[in-house]
Amino acid sequence: MSFRLEGRIGVYVRMRTGPQGMRALAETIAKLTRPAFGRRGFAGGAIIAEWSAIVGESLANHSAPEKVSYPPGSTTEGTLQLRIARGGLATELQHLEPVLIERINGYFGYRAVARLRFIHGPLPERASPKPPSTRPLTPEEEKKLADHLVAVEDPKLRHVLEDLGRSIIGRTTPGRDGSPGKTR
Repeated sequence: MSFRLEGRIGVYVRMRTGPQGMRALAETIAKLTRPAFGRRGFAGGAIIAEWSAIVGESLANHSAPEKVSYPPGSTTEGTLQLRIARGGLATELQHLEPVLIERINGYFGYRAVARLRFIHGPLPERASPKPPSTRPLTPEEEKKLADHLVAVEDPKLRHVLEDLGRSIIGRTTPGRDGSPGKTR
């Protein structure tokens, strides 16, 4: 069985069947992207794909790894070029450089990065996760929620808890008897 990848790559990927069985798509994609990521110093692209897990979501929203440059003949102690959105963030990141380098190297399990170099400029667009959709509650669910919150005296707290209850119950599919069913 073979598939044609459209676009610039234009490569046929053959899926072997037999004693090994089908291979994971990630294995095939890693082989295809390795040359492109390799030119930029990214080992398999893991630092790009896992950037928010490495440095945290708040920092990942304002920075993006650009390139890793290694000394000639070495694959350790490289310089990571990091694109940042705001100039003021560069000063803060200079102070946090040892912590960032420790997190990056801890993720890879070896001393992959020894220095950071900051580049100021716009960041590439990131896909934002969509909030889960909720359905309107049935009258029985509304009554049950109100019954649970009768003892709450503070009106602001009750309102917040009602909103929370509606969003949690609204993510479930109601059962046949009107009781909350499976979570979507």
